[in-house]
Amino acid sequence: MGVIEFTDETFPQRNKISIFGKIGFLTMKNYFIMAISAMILVSCGTSRNVVVKREMPTKTVKRVDNLKVLESNYSGKNSALVTELIKDAQKYLGAPYKYAGNTSAGFDCSGLVTKVFDENKFQLPRRSEDQSKKGVEIKIKEAKPGDLVFFATAGGSRVSHVGIVHDIGRDGEVKFIHSSTSKGVIISSLNEKYWNNAYLFARRIL
Repeated sequence: MGVIEFTDETFPQRNKISIFGKIGFLTMKNYFIMAISAMILVSCGTSRNVVVKREMPTKTVKRVDNLKVLESNYSGKNSALVTELIKDAQKYLGAPYKYAGNTSAGFDCSGLVTKVFDENKFQLPRRSEDQSKKGVEIKIKEAKPGDLVFFATAGGSRVSHVGIVHDIGRDGEVKFIHSSTSKGVIISSLNEKYWNNAYLFARRIL
């Protein structure tokens, strides 16, 4: 906010008014400045702290009957490490897709995974196919945030895509954060037809 400077020409002497006879005379200039100051003090004094929501809301996708049941039974609390990992992944939401990219300027799927795990002191191979050989394979019903989910987006059984499990819905829905070729870094669900059909397996690194 800029500083407003008043001069005697702004409020001529003839505009003096009497405010409380016992106090004496105040010029319009002084009265105006006092009023502005009072408003600023009241505004600052009554301002409320802004509450920042730390949780990332995710959309629930209802599974249709002809899709595979890919649900998790996990309902526990995330460890401090997993919480930080997910927060690191979330900060890249909205970043564009970029082939071979692994910075906020653009990610491919494995680049995002490598970046997020590296920020948490875990080194993973650069390619999704190589990442799929790390850690231990788990059943999808055991999946929890921080685990990796792998897909064959070109059909068959060869790994061509990877994501990080973001959260588990109340009904067991598995949601994961990943870099898609069409939308960049987003959160998707295994209840979505495309990802349900392309799903291969899950692995635990942490």
